[in-house]
Amino acid sequence: MTDTTPWTAPGVWRGLLLAARGVVGATARLRVTGDVPAPLRRGPLILAANHISPADPVVMMAACRTAGIAPRIMATGGVFRTPVLGAVMRASGQIRVDRRSATVARALDDATAALRQGSVVLIYPEGRIGLDPGMWPERGKTGAARLALATGAPVIPVAQWGGHELIPYDTARLGANARAVLRDLRRRPVVRVGFGPPVDLSGLTEATPGDAQRATDRIIDAITATLTPLRTDEPDRPRHRDPTRPADISRMHRRHA
Repeated sequence: MTDTTPWTAPGVWRGLLLAARGVVGATARLRVTGDVPAPLRRGPLILAANHISPADPVVMMAACRTAGIAPRIMATGGVFRTPVLGAVMRASGQIRVDRRSATVARALDDATAALRQGSVVLIYPEGRIGLDPGMWPERGKTGAARLALATGAPVIPVAQWGGHELIPYDTARLGANARAVLRDLRRRPVVRVGFGPPVDLSGLTEATPGDAQRATDRIIDAITATLTPLRTDEPDRPRHRDPTRPADISRMHRRHA
């Protein structure tokens, strides 16, 4: 399923992964648990992560650096439109997702091509920063599942907790919340990232109606199971209160057995 010319992470991307590890280490206490089997670390592999904070991409870059993985991140198109950062994202092989546009399907085509080159692709199946009041994973979009079923790439669930204490949900209010942010950074909150076992997608196929949603439910269930031991002392609601984060129960995920 891989091309004859496998993708290799450019030097600029390897440098950014190292820089992210330094930034997170300076502002938080990073704890990475679980493991990605060595044969999977170079891909093809899908990392499916929960999305809790604007800080998530940097946290995930630092955790992947610790785990010895150089993923290609499916990132919102707005990042690519930023003059300097957009150029870096393109040069480092990241995958653009133009949500709510006529070209959004192109992202799945690009991710499929990346996986067939033997890449590791990082995707947030929820499709947004989750707004569940308890900050548990929301009902997922089917993109990650369709990628897995179309390519046969294994899916590793990744759960993260603590990044929501680094940056408020509404980044436009960073200035107004500067004092609280500085207070949080001075105490260097613990940020936990856990890699779970591969998701069992056996018995599901790309061609069977409903299997993409069934696969999505399994992926979200696996992320939830990986997240549970990371927040044993906050099982219902997070202790950290972010006044800029709204609550939305319309996409609450009902865990499947």
